[in-house]
This record gives sequence, structure tokens and C-alpha cells, in this order.
Amino acid sequence: MKRLWLIFSQTVTVFLAAYFVVLTLKPHWLNQSPGNAGGAVALFEVPAAATGEVPPGSLRTAAQKASAAVVSINTSQAKTKNAHANDPWFKFFYGDQGDESQGGLGSGVLVSQSGYILTNNHVVEGADEIEVILNDGRHTQAKVIGTDPDSDLAVLKISLDKLPAIVLGNSDAIQVGDQVLAIGNPFGVGQTVTGGIVSALGRNQLGINTFENFIQTDAAINPGNSGGALVDTNGNLLGINTAIYSRSGGSMGIGFAIPVSTAKLVLEGLVKDGQVTRGWIGVEPNDLSPELAQTFGARSTEGVIITGVLQNGPAAKAGVKPGDVIESINERKIKEVTQLLSVVASLKPGTAALFTIERKSQKLELHVTPGVRPKPKAAPR
Repeated sequence: MKRLWLIFSQTVTVFLAAYFVVLTLKPHWLNQSPGNAGGAVALFEVPAAATGEVPPGSLRTAAQKASAAVVSINTSQAKTKNAHANDPWFKFFYGDQGDESQGGLGSGVLVSQSGYILTNNHVVEGADEIEVILNDGRHTQAKVIGTDPDSDLAVLKISLDKLPAIVLGNSDAIQVGDQVLAIGNPFGVGQTVTGGIVSALGRNQLGINTFENFIQTDAAINPGNSGGALVDTNGNLLGINTAIYSRSGGSMGIGFAIPVSTAKLVLEGLVKDGQVTRGWIGVEPNDLSPELAQTFGARSTEGVIITGVLQNGPAAKAGVKPGDVIESINERKIKEVTQLLSVVASLKPGTAALFTIERKSQKLELHVTPGVRPKPKAAPR
């Protein structure tokens, strides 16, 4: 009897020991969690991803690559004091105006490790002080290298060590439907990344700039994003976010960015010469309409018709005449006046360009050597 009792006791001891070992090391074998012996909930969990593994379809890598080179810009402008501010009657009716400075918010993109920043002209226009805040938290003052109101672009310069720089992409190769990311500092909340697609290309006649050739995107762009980066899925810069169409002041899915091809020309001109040199041929262009086509005897259905040519101008010297329809420049199709102005402006002065024109049903090819676009005359006060 004692022997049976001994065997029974040893069996129970071994069983209890095994039970507690399993309960401690492999509780799910018993369908209960540690410390919760009263009941268990069966859960299905995604296996932990390997360290650094990027989920399928994620744009994490592009965002991380580009974000380091996108900066926030804070501007301040001294308030203009009214000439009658010290007049007691003025103070009685309007109160003490004070001398508080006015501030602004925007974004910028570091395009060089030497500290050059691309942003919008309207972000820094009229600013007395410009503070740049890097994504790594560093703060510094920036100076304006140059501005180009015609394209609404400006170049700033900061002096810091170990600066990141974004990689310039190819804005001429993108197509409608391509995925893009917009990076900036909307409403001053801090750096934000939004995603979308390219909605349209070559947007113009918006009344924003003199030379318009915008990339349209539905990636959310809000106040404060101006001057920020529009990048592709590799994190390469495609454009500088500039404007939105909005009835509420916030994003409605219609944003516009200046292509990096334009921004690069402006950057090089401002850094090298302190100004942007644009091509000019000296013509008066008009969109081709049935009435103008009938007046000048043109048979083309696409292109820009020339209604006036400046005497001794580049176009006149090359043989362009009123009534000619410009169909292409360097094999690039021309469909409207704004496109003609942008293409001509991008031509290098002194270097001949191939113009394909139609003159009363005849196809002609003329080599036009553009000059330097004259600066617009200041409007009389």
C-alpha cells in the first residue's frame, strides 16, 4: 500500500511540475495568458516584422530620404508705422497701433550641401528677417541670394555644417497618374508628408506667375506648404509647391507646383549672375482662332499665330512675319500663347533654336537666335 501511495505521489509531483513549466514558458499551449488564470482570449496577431523591413506599397523610404532636406521658414517684417500714429486724435479713433512685427510661415528645400535653399518668392517677399529650421531641429538665419517674381521663386543661403541636400528629379519625364509626395510645414504644425498623384501637367492661365507651367497634384497642400517639396516615389525633387485652389483656405485636392526644370534654371541664374536671363524673340503672339486664321489666311488648326513682329528683333531677323503660325520650337509642340512664352523664355540667348512654322499652307523651318528678354518697365506711380 505504501508503495502504491509513493508511486501516486511521485506521479502527481511530476505532473504538477510539468504543468507549471508549460504555464510559465508556453502559456498559449494551455490557451491562457500569464497571470490570467481565470480566463483567456484567443487573439490573432500579425507576426512582428523584421527590423527595418518596409511594408509592401509603403513610401516610407522616399519620405525619409526627402524630408531631411525640407526646411521650415519663419519670416518677420517690421510693421509700417502710420505717419499720424502719434496724433492724439488718430489714437482716439484708431487706438495705439503699436510696432509689432508681422510674421509669415513657409517651407523650403535644401538643394545643395553648401546651403542653398529653393523656396517661393511670396514666402520671403518683404521680409526683414528669415529664420530657417532644419528637420534635425537646428535653427539659423538665412540671407536672400536672389528672387524671381516672374516665376515666384527665391534662393536663400544658410551657413551650417553637414547639411542634407535633395536629389533633383526629372520633371519632364513624369506623367499623369504618377505617385507623388508633398512635404512642408502646413499651418506651422511641423513637417508633414502627404501623398497623391500627378493630376495634370502644363497648367497655365491661372494668373499666379508671368511664366506658368505648373504640375497639378491632389496631394494635400495647405498654407505653410509654399516652397516645400513635391517628390517622386524615390524621394527625388519634382517641383516646388506654390499654390492651391481653395474656397475655404485649406486643401481641396487641387495644388500646383513649379517643375524642377524651371526651378533649376532660376537657381543657376540667381546664384551665378544674381538674375534670371530669359530668351526673347520680339513678337506679338495670339492664340489661334478661326477669325485670326481667316484674316491671315492660315490653315493650321494648332499653334500660335503671330500678329506682330518687332522690327530688327530676333524673330524679324530670322524671317518671321505677321500671319505665321508657330507650331513647334525645337520639336516641342506649341499650342497656346502661355506655352510659347514659357518655351521661348527657357531658350538660351545667343543660341539658335529651330522654329517650325506654317505660312499660308507652307511649312517652313527657321533658325531663330533669341536675345535677352528686356526687363519690364516699372509702372508709373
